[in-house]
Amino acid sequence: MLSFILRRLLLIIPMALLVVTVTWGLIRIAPGNFYISERALPEAVERNIREKYGLDRPWYVQYGKMMWNIVRGDFGNSLKYRGQPVNEIIRRHFPYSATIGILAYLLALLVGLTTGIIAALKQNSPFDYGSMAVSMLGLSVPNFVLGPLLVLVFALWLFWLPPARWGGISSLILPVITLSAIYIAYLARLTRAGMLEVMRSDYIRTARAKGLDEKTVLLKHGLRGGIIPVVSFTGPALASLLAGTVVVEKVFAIPGLGNIFIQSVLNRDEPLILGIVAFLSILVMVFNLLVDISYGFLDPRIRYD
Repeated sequence: MLSFILRRLLLIIPMALLVVTVTWGLIRIAPGNFYISERALPEAVERNIREKYGLDRPWYVQYGKMMWNIVRGDFGNSLKYRGQPVNEIIRRHFPYSATIGILAYLLALLVGLTTGIIAALKQNSPFDYGSMAVSMLGLSVPNFVLGPLLVLVFALWLFWLPPARWGGISSLILPVITLSAIYIAYLARLTRAGMLEVMRSDYIRTARAKGLDEKTVLLKHGLRGGIIPVVSFTGPALASLLAGTVVVEKVFAIPGLGNIFIQSVLNRDEPLILGIVAFLSILVMVFNLLVDISYGFLDPRIRYD
């Protein structure tokens, strides 16, 4: 297990640098620059800007300098947010996305797991059909439709909750529900499918034959194997949630990392784009590593060399 973890940890940095390299290449291929505006700049001004930011140097010199700074953990200053280091911008905006993302996934786990387990235990019942139909609806309705709909009903019609902005606990309810809806649907369906497969296994029949009560069979034997598909889904899903969902942050005016990332792309803010991409790629790989490690605890048959 330890050697497996060390090998995976050693792969995180080169994989993150590869992702940054591809992102940097795509930025340079795309037309335009961060200083392009509706009014054409005088040639002398444009030349001075390019010289100041090193854009007049050969591409391999720019790439080498960029990679050297990133290896040292320095992404430089933002081109649009003058004088603000990229690391500081990420540190300042990530907690907003993390708060909403963690709450959304906790809600998705609570509702999705509970619904999936009950639907599996009551297969072909009205609850099974109804919950899976609602789950399909949750998968079909995008959050850019659900978010404004919730604002319309609960903020503008009923006046129960604030429509937007970052404030107290009440301001978190609508964004969390909007963000968690699709994950509740996924987890409910994954849990149901996993539990149905496990509860028909030979070792479950053996446990029942030994005289164990149904609660012990379900919690001690069935649930550990049944939630493996859910654990597989958790890694990328949680990383995506912590990174922030752009649409939800836009709809509810949340100053999270996803919102900042879209602005950096529109502004062609290269250091900020690269910093956020590197941060998110490392986040995804770390969560996937944690998911792979958890397999060994959930299923004793899984071994790592």
